[in-house]
Amino acid sequence: MIVEIKVPSPGESITEVEIARWIVADGDYVEKDAELCEIDSDKATLTVNAEEAGTVKILKGDGEKVNVGEAICTIDTDAAAPEGAKKEEAPAKEEKAAVAEKPAAKAETKAAPVKEAPAEKGYANGVPSPSAKKLMDENKVPAKQVEASGRGGRITKGDVLKAMTSGFTGEEVENSRDIKREKMTSLRRKLAQRLVSVKQETAMLTTFNEVDMSGIMNIRKQYKEKFAEKHGVNVGFMSFFTKAVTIALQDFPQVNSQIDGEEIVSFNYADIGVAVSTPKGLMVPVLRNAENMSLAEIEAGIGAMAKKARDGKITVDDMTGGTFTITNGGVFGSMLSTPILNPPQSAILGMHNVVERPVAINGKVEVRPIMYVALSYDHRIIDGRESVGFLVRVKQLLEDPTQMLFGSKKPVEILLGL
Repeated sequence: MIVEIKVPSPGESITEVEIARWIVADGDYVEKDAELCEIDSDKATLTVNAEEAGTVKILKGDGEKVNVGEAICTIDTDAAAPEGAKKEEAPAKEEKAAVAEKPAAKAETKAAPVKEAPAEKGYANGVPSPSAKKLMDENKVPAKQVEASGRGGRITKGDVLKAMTSGFTGEEVENSRDIKREKMTSLRRKLAQRLVSVKQETAMLTTFNEVDMSGIMNIRKQYKEKFAEKHGVNVGFMSFFTKAVTIALQDFPQVNSQIDGEEIVSFNYADIGVAVSTPKGLMVPVLRNAENMSLAEIEAGIGAMAKKARDGKITVDDMTGGTFTITNGGVFGSMLSTPILNPPQSAILGMHNVVERPVAINGKVEVRPIMYVALSYDHRIIDGRESVGFLVRVKQLLEDPTQMLFGSKKPVEILLGL
């Protein structure tokens, strides 16, 4: 029987996707649920899996655009499985045992400039898993230097770590003047279009301020271990910033609004988007109803979303519907920048690195950990009073974190009923 594998729908508004790469080759035998290829949509990368076991016939090539619901390959379920197809991990173990018994042969294999595994070994020869690919990209580890032990010849994260600890025998390229050209992914093209449209269609302006991070850093230093022990996550800057933003949005609702045609749409909730850099590009997963979350819940939520984005498991629903965005260029060492709006949102807060700087405190010069913050906003809907007031309110909440619990009043004033 011939089974057609069709493109699944990545989201309601997406009708076309692009085949990023085939994980299997034409004619390969695959097991049920095996990964066949990766497809790029405007917002995310998804994996298409085999619905049945059999031999694959590829209908659409890498880089081709296909409609949602269109067949991209077929699987012949009547094809006989090659010998050992269901026992792919056993030969790998046998090969390792043989290598252990023959050290001379191992040395010869290591010295070989290019390692080529036989095509019949598996349907995923030399293809890294998402986590393995991320590790390889970050450390510039060539696939030919990694011995694959995963199912179907796939490179696992453990294989990459093993190769890194064993050392490389790679060849060095001297005085190279090669030029590399590669087609932009669908996600990157869509991102480029959105960024250009923001500049052309909004009246974007940026206001800046600085935050003394002493209060937050002292809290983290004092309660870091106890917080992690109780909640299972570390307390970072992002949870404080997110909490401060949700409070400031309640004080300045215009910043939490959007333009829809000739109407202004305001939200009584705060769905906060957190910009995450991934191998596929910038993604902004959304933390729903962040105004109701504790610091621990915010940290856990951001951590889970960021992991999904970096592992390529983020969905379109995870990234739609945000009302405000926070981006942190400080993790890359940025001192100051002007973040660009994430449409259709009207404002975005940019965090930067923390640097010890001399500041005047009560007439004396002291060295304090200072972070510059930037708020980019759409001047068509947000005036200077709202934008500056919002950023000042965020600054106040961060410099005196107790205000996040007690509002503008001090704890002693609440105790006294003042």
